Amino acid sequence: MLQEFQDRFYLNFIADDRWKYLVNGLKTTLTVTFFAVLIGIVLGFIVAIVRSTCEKTGKLRLLNAVCKVYLTVIRGTPVVVQLLIIYFVIFGSVKIDKTLVAILAFGLNSGAYVAEIIRGGIMSIEGGQLEAGRSLGLGYGQTMIYVILPQVFKNVLPALGNEFIVLLKETSVAGYIALEDLTKGGDIIRSRTYDAFMPLIAVALIYLAMVLVFSKLLSILERRLRNNERR
Repeated sequence: MLQEFQDRFYLNFIADDRWKYLVNGLKTTLTVTFFAVLIGIVLGFIVAIVRSTCEKTGKLRLLNAVCKVYLTVIRGTPVVVQLLIIYFVIFGSVKIDKTLVAILAFGLNSGAYVAEIIRGGIMSIEGGQLEAGRSLGLGYGQTMIYVILPQVFKNVLPALGNEFIVLLKETSVAGYIALEDLTKGGDIIRSRTYDAFMPLIAVALIYLAMVLVFSKLLSILERRLRNNERR
């Protein structure tokens, strides 16, 4: 059995440097995830602030309506369909980098969920906090930035962390547009060796390791934030 395992390991990962498919795929997955997270955070904060401002003050109604349409469309359709529409429909007649398409698609998708997480955090803060900031001479924007959002970030950090973990795993569908991410790398190895077990298990273990590392970093950040509150 040991010899058989060694032979299969050599065939799947060592022969013809097939391990490079996993390494290169991992780089693509991390690149897409990193930039999609940035887009998701920026877009999510903007949408959340627009929606919460409209609910609290009655202003920005037009922008709020646009945000509602965005949230409804993004949360009401599968991310795979969004990815295919962006690649084959929106950019169908344009030669564009597939990595950029994936970043845009996953960033737009993540932004909708981040927006609702942050909006929920903003609406959970007592109204007296906003009034206290205004009484100190701070404008609405200043009160939001210096008083409300720091509290919101600490409150929604676990939910945001979970959303980023989900995003990392969702990028595995990028192969639908022939982007050679981590999952696609394992699939290429499988197609060359006709052995599904080892490459797919390797892909699953790599995803699991990344999720565990990210979860650990998130727990460390949460612990430090709690310690800062006690000081």
